Amino acid sequence: MNKQLFTLALFEIIISIVFSVVIIYLSYSILHKLFFKKMDLKGSNMAFSVFTGGIVLSIGLILSEILPSITNIVRLSTTQMETVDFSIIVQYSGLYLLIGFLAALIINVSVFLLFSLLTRGINEFQAIKDNNVPVAIVVVATLLSITLIVKESIALLISSLIPYPEVANFL
Repeated sequence: MNKQLFTLALFEIIISIVFSVVIIYLSYSILHKLFFKKMDLKGSNMAFSVFTGGIVLSIGLILSEILPSITNIVRLSTTQMETVDFSIIVQYSGLYLLIGFLAALIINVSVFLLFSLLTRGINEFQAIKDNNVPVAIVVVATLLSITLIVKESIALLISSLIPYPEVANFL
């Protein structure tokens, strides 16, 4: 058994779990405080539950593209340097998570703007508060569609920021 690889794998699993839980918790808290102060998942509002599930799934899809870049930074730090520089890992991880958070925010805002343009006269936030499940499903489907389309571009952007070591050009 390769002990270094095993330790690195455990470290990556822990980082992935911690970052995922923290980001999803923060996102849910922001969503709840800004838009749905009186709503919670314990109530009987199915539209809010569908909407919240869609937001969490969208964030999870974006995080699934960001976390491999964070683990690449950890791998590079452990293989390219004599000692692991945790400040570099934290700086790059924070940058990647900030980009992911901003991307999720932009995606969510664009979905609401798009939905508002497509369905004039329907206030999606009020409709979700009023337990209008069909509106919540359409909003979530639009959100997930745009997330699925954009997530590869986010991964490419973030992977372009990874400080890979310089390699000589042999050609």
